[in-house]
Amino acid sequence: MKVKPLGDRIVVRREEAQEKTSGGILLPDTAKDKPQRGKVLAVGAGRLLKDGSRKGVQVKVGDHVIFTAWAGDEYKDGKGGNILLMREEDILAVVDE
Repeated sequence: MKVKPLGDRIVVRREEAQEKTSGGILLPDTAKDKPQRGKVLAVGAGRLLKDGSRKGVQVKVGDHVIFTAWAGDEYKDGKGGNILLMREEDILAVVDE
């Protein structure tokens, strides 16, 4: 399934949650925090301005990003992964790895 975001929306695959703490304790699913990092899978054309032009999106496909805790709407793709559809303003930073 291909998802093409509209406007200033961005499709992000959330990173997997940590399986154990830094001390080596295994975490059950209920205790895992949802990561606020992910990889950009698709971007929209940008926000439509009042004069009819579009303001481009600052991120590109393949960027690793950090986003706010409650960013976007989450759904599961056919592979069982966590996909987020969010606005560009929910992204806080691009991470260079």
